[in-house]
Amino acid sequence: MGRGRPTFSQIRQNMIEILYFLGKAYGYEIYKAYKEIYPSVTLRVMYYHLKKGLSLEEFKQHKIVVEAGDYSWGGSVERIYYSLGKNADPKIDPKAKEFFDKKKQK
Repeated sequence: MGRGRPTFSQIRQNMIEILYFLGKAYGYEIYKAYKEIYPSVTLRVMYYHLKKGLSLEEFKQHKIVVEAGDYSWGGSVERIYYSLGKNADPKIDPKAKEFFDKKKQK
């Protein structure tokens, strides 16, 4: 076994499953779906894994959109949309599939 921390993460794999069904999404959108499907994680951990997934090429930045609005921190928000990268390996998790199938029916 090699030295150092293994690169696999179940949280990141679950995020890959979500992005497989969504196609592209911004961080908080992924987080909301994650909380409904899998055990709860913090938003900070989700953003850590998005950044780590970018470096491992499991995710890629699709686009960055600045949207105007009335937010507590100011008048605009920057949303970074992510999609699956070339090293992503979705397994088609039954929990995620069931969640998005129910969501499509609504």
